[in-house]
Amino acid sequence: MRLSIARADLARVLTNVGRVIESRNTIPILGNVLLTATEGRLQVTGTDLDIVATDSSVATVEQPGAVCVDAKLLADISKKAGGDVSLSLDGDKLIVKSGRSVFKLGTLSAADFPSLAGGKFDSTFDIDLAALFAPVAFAMSTEETRYYLNGVFLHLQEDGDQFIRAVSTDGHRLSRHQVAYPGESAFAGVIVPRKAVGIVPKGLVTVSVSESKIRISAGDFVLTSKLIDGTFPDYDRVIPKANDKLVTVDRDAFMRAADRVSTISTERGRAVKLTIAPGSVAFAVRNAESAATDEIEAEYSGDPIDIGFNASYVRELFSLLPSGPVVMALADSGSPGLVTSAGFEGLTLVIMPCRV
Repeated sequence: MRLSIARADLARVLTNVGRVIESRNTIPILGNVLLTATEGRLQVTGTDLDIVATDSSVATVEQPGAVCVDAKLLADISKKAGGDVSLSLDGDKLIVKSGRSVFKLGTLSAADFPSLAGGKFDSTFDIDLAALFAPVAFAMSTEETRYYLNGVFLHLQEDGDQFIRAVSTDGHRLSRHQVAYPGESAFAGVIVPRKAVGIVPKGLVTVSVSESKIRISAGDFVLTSKLIDGTFPDYDRVIPKANDKLVTVDRDAFMRAADRVSTISTERGRAVKLTIAPGSVAFAVRNAESAATDEIEAEYSGDPIDIGFNASYVRELFSLLPSGPVVMALADSGSPGLVTSAGFEGLTLVIMPCRV
């Protein structure tokens, strides 16, 4: 293998692919990238056995070939190089040159690099997947015992028109985001793991889905991930349908008031008590030695109600919404609250109450 490539191009593809590679590995080859030189291009591949990422760039290839090399070392070299980079294989060493700098890196056989290739996909469609996932990713669980919540549930829903929905929940909050489905073929609901959700490229991508894998393509970058093998709970049962106490607040005023009273919190999960009455929402936080209260205007005409929410969860939910009116639909102090905004069509947020 012998080739030369622009420093910026090599750094870019190594950065893109490197996001799937774990820094600590018990299997040495998983800390490597697979370099594959073909006519006019260099393809770089990395994997953690559950996700594989591939990116490629134009290169001047004098001799094609393939080899595995330490991902972090090559990425660091490419970032610090002073100019174009040449790569050549000399026995079991990869010779990396840039200007007067010369590096000799150990290699592993390309034949030993694991692959996730194979299998058919049930459906393929173009969508801005990162935008679909963005307002739901925060609610993914991190509990290993409930592994089926450690990702985003992606599925189709008929509601007059056909929608594609992304849903996540950790049992304390739930987020559901839906947009019109741009595809034609149906697919069964799948759970996309947390790590894959975090590295989906921004903008329009081509998505292919099967029962066991999802493939996401954006130009030369291709991400293929195994899916979580589990059953996502019937989340629709958690979304309140009969919450008739509607409170309309200004999103920014609500967030600022919640943040102010939370200043005295000594615990990460400290609850903020909301006292909702016609025309206003009062905030209160108390700990063993201190107390704080605040109040904002609100549109509400029902009976007074007191309810407590985790202050950090409240801020997370409201931060997803645009400035302007936000509607909180409540039933009583012990039932989950439903949060929506006319400025963010298709997004439904649910937050469970807590004791105050």
